[in-house]
Amino acid sequence: MIRGFFIGRFQPYHLGHHNVIRHIVYEVDELIIAIGSAQESHTLENPFTAGERVLMVSRALDEIDPELKKRVYIIPLEDIYRNSLWVSHVCSMVPPFDIVFSNNPLVIRLFKEAGFKVKTTEMYNRNEYQGTEIRRRMLKGERWEDLVPKSVAEVIKQIGGIERIREIAGKDA
Repeated sequence: MIRGFFIGRFQPYHLGHHNVIRHIVYEVDELIIAIGSAQESHTLENPFTAGERVLMVSRALDEIDPELKKRVYIIPLEDIYRNSLWVSHVCSMVPPFDIVFSNNPLVIRLFKEAGFKVKTTEMYNRNEYQGTEIRRRMLKGERWEDLVPKSVAEVIKQIGGIERIREIAGKDA
């Protein structure tokens, strides 16, 4: 059995993440999706809580295949701010895994140094499918819903995510 590991901040979970996960879940028997920087919330860079991000990922997985949840672990991970210890921290917080999927140069370097097999993933429409662009659009009142799975847009609306981002930025709705 092969278990994979994929980490993201998911601020918010978007179609880039969705496409990557859609492909890697069929390369492994089980997948750990780690919610990075889980301690962060209510800032412009990290407006959503770990619990809200778990909900986004969970609902988005249902859009891919409702049966996926039987093979996927969604685990919030707090930062420790010590790169030399980060991989051991991750390993202590999640089930054992065999392969890491990432495009982040630091994540790739740290896991390779620790002896893990690392595989890069395809990048999907990186100019638009990124949290910074989606949060910018939310703040400016521009269309953002087409950059995230439908279920994620619904979660963001249910939790008042747009209002939160605007309040944090000090902008009127």
